[in-house]
Amino acid sequence: MAVERLKRLQSRRFAASHADLLASAAFGAATRFFLEELYGARDYSERDGQFARIAGAVEKLFPKDVADTAIALARLHVLTESLDHALARALPVNEEDEIRAYVRAWKSVGRRADRDRQLQAVLDLGGELARLTRLPGLRMMLRVMRKPAAAAGLTALQRFLEQGFDTFAEVSRQPQGAERFLATVAERERQLIQVLSEADAVACETALRTILGQAL
Repeated sequence: MAVERLKRLQSRRFAASHADLLASAAFGAATRFFLEELYGARDYSERDGQFARIAGAVEKLFPKDVADTAIALARLHVLTESLDHALARALPVNEEDEIRAYVRAWKSVGRRADRDRQLQAVLDLGGELARLTRLPGLRMMLRVMRKPAAAAGLTALQRFLEQGFDTFAEVSRQPQGAERFLATVAERERQLIQVLSEADAVACETALRTILGQAL
């Protein structure tokens, strides 16, 4: 399926762009969290189904700060799926070179403002998870929510929240750890969006091939 191939390529690209972060003791866990939960090629169908009923159940079950984070994740997910499916539909049918096909699809779809919005939503979500780690007693509250979340059919969301909390709690133990991590991701991702949106096709292909050649 075209969208699955597209997601795999984007996941490989993110891993390659941030290979040094993935390999670092300080930011490896946070980078893997972003890769697996926000830039991953996994099947999110279970989470899709949960997001369809997210608003009412989450607002009833979770504290407001957590519910707001979950709703932000749902909105990010909807935007990401919209962009991915638009790219998949625009992939040239007879182009075997996946990088060339990806660049052509990106140029065809455009939607620069949505790309910027998607990245900002990712960064905001990371910042919010870091902020939640500073709220007293919230980790214990999340643990207590496991059974009610399971009963409401929100286990995938519960897992995301707990994993995100633990990951950013670890990063935030370092001085300005979360801020440094998010700033690094922001700089690299914004630069790539700019290149893919503004450079010619050959320059875009060259940039992507160079990045993918740096993967560990």
